[in-house]
Amino acid sequence: MANLKEVRNRIASVSSTQQITKAMKMVSAAKLKRATNAIVQLRPYANKLKDLLANLSASLEDGASPYLQQREPVRVLVIVVSSNRGLAGAFNTNVIKTANNLIADKYSEQLRAGNVSIVAIGKKSQEFFQRRKFNVIGNNNDLYLDLNFVNASKITEGIMQGFINGDYDRVELVYNHFRNAAVQFQVAEQLLPVPMAEAKPKEEIFKTKDAVIETQVNYILEPSQEEIVEQLIPKNIKIQLYRAVLDSNASEHGARMTAMDKATENAGDMLKALKLSYNQARQAAITTELTEIVSGAAALGG
Repeated sequence: MANLKEVRNRIASVSSTQQITKAMKMVSAAKLKRATNAIVQLRPYANKLKDLLANLSASLEDGASPYLQQREPVRVLVIVVSSNRGLAGAFNTNVIKTANNLIADKYSEQLRAGNVSIVAIGKKSQEFFQRRKFNVIGNNNDLYLDLNFVNASKITEGIMQGFINGDYDRVELVYNHFRNAAVQFQVAEQLLPVPMAEAKPKEEIFKTKDAVIETQVNYILEPSQEEIVEQLIPKNIKIQLYRAVLDSNASEHGARMTAMDKATENAGDMLKALKLSYNQARQAAITTELTEIVSGAAALGG
């Protein structure tokens, strides 16, 4: 009977867990809808603005904007966008692993010299890098409580000012790019100095008739190219970080919904196995009791 009681308790526990994972899946699905709408609406604008400024910046003279200044990356800042909560599969693990690989591959010398700093957006990445004694700047975990462009811009403005002051020479951004609820992939890209498009020689722009012909876009700007770029570059930097946070937010809910769906499925499989074990144990107990009754009756009759 003790075995039956143990199996019953396990069934109740797994059943309760299954109900919780179902509820968490439904919550994540609702949040994913809102997060997906936000990133889908922003992404075309952010991508077009980034491409436009990359093309314009390539034709500017050095020093046209402090955010275009190329310096030897002696001091490096890595922005790692994670989540505040777990239960999202490998979502946080993957982005932290990507950041670690980036630092190890590109900035190992700076790391040994103690010149790698971290801006963590999300409690999981902040806790990870603090435990490993990195120089973690600030606490930005409250951003997800009210995720909007104004709050994200406050973080970006501090980073931009640090770049202008020379606190760091290179700023890298690591986050999860949202493709769909089941697929997210990790991206590491340079935020500062603003990357510039490489000018292509004429012979590389126009090929043969059978090849795809690439064309350079010439924009008509008013009042001037320099003034427009001066205003748009800071805005673009803020937009790119905000886009990365929205991407990560949508990826988090997609990953959590997928993880909870799998957990619910696994709980269902476990329930089936436990119910089978329970029925087998119950049948064995009944058989044992019947055998004892029959044996006792036979002994009395004898």
